[in-house]
Amino acid sequence: MATYIQIDPTQKLDAFKAVKKIPLEEYFTSGHRTCQGCESALLMKMMAKAAGPRTIVLGSTGCMYVANTTYYSTSWVLPWMHTQLGSSGSAALGTAAALKALMRKGKMKQEPINVIAFCGDGGGADMGVGAISATLTHPDYNCLILMYDNESYANTDIQLSGSTPWGANTTFSSPGRVKRIMHRRWKKNMAGMMAAGHPTCRYVATICMSYGLAGMNSMRKALAIGGPTFIHSLDPCPKGWDYDPYLSHEMGELAINTGVWPLYEVEDGVLKLTGRTQQIAAKKIPRQPVRDYLLKQGRFAHFTNDDIDYFQSKIDEMWQKWLVPGVIPFRTEVEADTAPSS
Repeated sequence: MATYIQIDPTQKLDAFKAVKKIPLEEYFTSGHRTCQGCESALLMKMMAKAAGPRTIVLGSTGCMYVANTTYYSTSWVLPWMHTQLGSSGSAALGTAAALKALMRKGKMKQEPINVIAFCGDGGGADMGVGAISATLTHPDYNCLILMYDNESYANTDIQLSGSTPWGANTTFSSPGRVKRIMHRRWKKNMAGMMAAGHPTCRYVATICMSYGLAGMNSMRKALAIGGPTFIHSLDPCPKGWDYDPYLSHEMGELAINTGVWPLYEVEDGVLKLTGRTQQIAAKKIPRQPVRDYLLKQGRFAHFTNDDIDYFQSKIDEMWQKWLVPGVIPFRTEVEADTAPSS
């Protein structure tokens, strides 16, 4: 049976060539209650700036909902709607479908309107993964799902999530005298999973706003390409990661430069490493030791040298033995994985 797909036109959003080319208009303004040094707030600001005024924003419950909409006030200038914790995918698809239907019936002006649904790692990589997956299988609706990842359920006091790194101290995995390492799972590979499992999804990318211009251009590409798209952003969190807020920008840079957070995009099935990650892979710049990244965060203060060496070995394995670092975790042979005694 023939498949009928009709993709509506999208906005023409060319890449910003330089920081000075970014518009001055603000669509996420003062008045929010995020913590000092909150990279997720910076992501919201840059997301709104990259998308422009003809945009609808849908936010799942989480830090960026609670901090940005309080007591009949909001820092959003764009049209905004709150949706349930695991419903970012459903909200994105439903809104895109509603706009399409209203325009088809002549009840709205025919024009491209950006639809962006964002979620945290708890609402995206954990509770919302099914709804996001379902949305990415519908190629005839234009919407972007943006997952801001501070590696915990930060809105409800830093509980463990599927994106929390191995060994990190959270309120659900506090180190003790009997067991030092309480969290023994590795971080969920959300963007890789979405890219590999959804061949009709035209664009998947990883970003970090420590490299803000590249991140904004990824968002503009996702909105302009048509169909459902997905972006996974790593957002350092001073409260959850336990560091001085002025280090937020540096923490994002270190995550990328140590190889912990690889940057890449998959556009129409074509994979490309981007930014500093591409330079590391091409051996144009060296990969920094993860010790530089871990020891700046209080959530890893209980690590011994053995723990740091093990963490480094897992990052080295990703870069040296995965088919593609950060993306495809398959190896050519089975090897033992022996973590330090806790």
